[in-house]
Amino acid sequence: MTACGSPVRPEVIEAWEYGSLLPTEAQLFALADVLWCPPVVLMGVEPRTLVEHRMARQLSAERLAQLVGMAPEEYRAAEGANQWHGDYRQTKALVDALGLSLRKLIGVMGRVEELAGHLRAALEGRWKSHVAPITEITSLNRTRVGDALRTMHAEFADFSERYMGHVVARSADARLKAIAAERSAYLRRLVDHFWELIGEAGEAPPFHSVH
Repeated sequence: MTACGSPVRPEVIEAWEYGSLLPTEAQLFALADVLWCPPVVLMGVEPRTLVEHRMARQLSAERLAQLVGMAPEEYRAAEGANQWHGDYRQTKALVDALGLSLRKLIGVMGRVEELAGHLRAALEGRWKSHVAPITEITSLNRTRVGDALRTMHAEFADFSERYMGHVVARSADARLKAIAAERSAYLRRLVDHFWELIGEAGEAPPFHSVH
């Protein structure tokens, strides 16, 4: 640790091993170098937040802010809120630096619920009016977003048609409940299903293969 520029006392290392003390970011990065392993192995969790993704890449907040082209205090505020509202150029630099997929980026930016709200509204109303906001959230091609929304709108409409068909036919309550349960399950998986329809573009790094 001293050779890596981050000297610590043996009792501090012992405290890390027993879990009674956590290393600082600088100590974590030095420890990863000493042990020849990625920081994420020492973190013990799969990165979920902006902070964790940065640390997994062994980047300080100041260095990432520099790469992104943002003032350090502004970047720190984004990490603190776990939300990202950088412009197109800054977002491209961020995902390049962190190696995120487009789907993961939405989660890191804290915009999953916002995306889910637009998807729900698109199913229950005019889906075309939600193409633009969803494109803004995801950075996907408008045509790809429109195709996914058109499919989801048709699938959701099918639930209503089948339900009303059984009501008119005076089907048993069990059948009506089954369709209602199917509809509820569909709504719970809105975001996942959206990405399934998007396909490989959601798993690839954005700004490269999202068309």
